Amino acid sequence: MSFLFGKKKEDTTKIIFATDMHGSEGTWRKFLNVSAMLKASIAICGGDLTGKMIVPVVEGKDGKYTYYLMGKTHNIDSGGLDKAFKDVRGIGYYPHLTNESEYKEMTENPQKVDEVFHNVMTSTLERWFDLIPEKVPSETRVVVCPGNDDRTLVDEMIESHKDVINGEGKVIDIDGSHEMVSCGWVNPSPWKTAREEEEDKLEKRLERYISQLKNVKSAIFNFHAPPYQTKLDEAPLLDEELNPIIQGGSVVMVPVGSKAVRKMIEKYQPFLGLHGHIHEASGSMKIGRTHCVNPGSEYAEGIIRAFLIEFKGDKLIRLQRIEG
Repeated sequence: MSFLFGKKKEDTTKIIFATDMHGSEGTWRKFLNVSAMLKASIAICGGDLTGKMIVPVVEGKDGKYTYYLMGKTHNIDSGGLDKAFKDVRGIGYYPHLTNESEYKEMTENPQKVDEVFHNVMTSTLERWFDLIPEKVPSETRVVVCPGNDDRTLVDEMIESHKDVINGEGKVIDIDGSHEMVSCGWVNPSPWKTAREEEEDKLEKRLERYISQLKNVKSAIFNFHAPPYQTKLDEAPLLDEELNPIIQGGSVVMVPVGSKAVRKMIEKYQPFLGLHGHIHEASGSMKIGRTHCVNPGSEYAEGIIRAFLIEFKGDKLIRLQRIEG
């Protein structure tokens, strides 16, 4: 399947690329705002849209509300609900207004927690996607590729919404000269997330996706996993309890990216490589002729990290990191 965005072939192409928002509504809004402000041709979110945790906001018999956030129990009245919800969403968690009875059921029944998470996650994504026509001009198209932390349900939600395109496994014709292929799957991690597979299987998947391209040299590889052993994939080395290992007062950093992704970039030498997944490893570099970027992520602080990439034909005009 291929998508062509309405654009004259002789124009420059301007991309805003961000990734790893993990449920942070402030970061998503900033992504849309900066795409509109800079008049991007295409706004690309490279994966991991969804949050990881529910924060129950429990109504007590006295009409007061209680919730636990950032190591502290908060007690508020109804007038504080809006701020509480904004605070919870701002760091990438999902607030859930509930009562003592349902909260008790959630503490005793993991299936209930999963049901609530499903409902809150889907309603949040729908609200996010509904913001697109409000925030972004019609000539800017928004592409999302679910990442390793996103459940398969996320694909269905993107597919069903008219204002966003799911990039996973598809070839998107960017401007008549460049195609993009996207993959949100990553190599195995200690976290055992929803979209992980061994390097040999990931390599076969990437080859299958790449085979759909007409011209790989001018293509964009939007692969969530960064290439192995580059400054785009360095993360803390963890012990058996998943705590960072510290030596000489510093956290030990190791490469954790994908060997399959690096192999594909070295083999095919596409025009651009767009990556994420490793929040600490923001930066840009070249592998052969391929310009590769990882914006990194500070979603918990509500900060947008992105790259503004502008090009015309095979000439890269601007590769600028944005943060705010």
